[in-house]
Amino acid sequence: MSEWQLRTATLDDRPAIQSLIERSSRALCVGEYDTKVVEAALQGAFGVDSELIRDGTYFVVETGDKIVGCGGWSMRATKFGGDAHGDRDSSKLNPTTDAAKIRAFFVDPAHTRKGIAAGILDHCEAKAQEHGFQRLELTATLPGVPFYRARGYIAGQPEHHEIAPGVSIEFLPMRREIDSNASASASRPRKP
Repeated sequence: MSEWQLRTATLDDRPAIQSLIERSSRALCVGEYDTKVVEAALQGAFGVDSELIRDGTYFVVETGDKIVGCGGWSMRATKFGGDAHGDRDSSKLNPTTDAAKIRAFFVDPAHTRKGIAAGILDHCEAKAQEHGFQRLELTATLPGVPFYRARGYIAGQPEHHEIAPGVSIEFLPMRREIDSNASASASRPRKP
């Protein structure tokens, strides 16, 4: 297995992140979503969220000079969606009453099952906790549900969101309490 490096995403990474999102979605959503749904989702529901990057809460994993994973957390109310998604709420969350949002995780299909998503998630959970959050929420795609369940997230009722006229996508809201006894090593991503 090759070594990888986690770092904070920059606005210059947007084209590479968008390309990764497209590769990941088209390959890893097979069997869960119809092709028409995936292509419609790539027009806004799946895409780069520049606000996460500007907030410094979005991360990429690189092998060599190629971005092979991305994901982040948010202190804002928006649940999902890239820059083109219309249903956005940039209001800041209150760490004492609200849950931080885990957002926009994608892994290159050639690099799955190497600990990349787990490393990013560990890093995001630790960073959210550093900012005072004790709870986490996310809007999972169907292919992502088993991963998040294995990481201790509890599923709510399925939600359907219209992403294009006559096209909707099913997501599963999930939540988890942050383990206040977790060691500081959780903030360091694991390597394969």
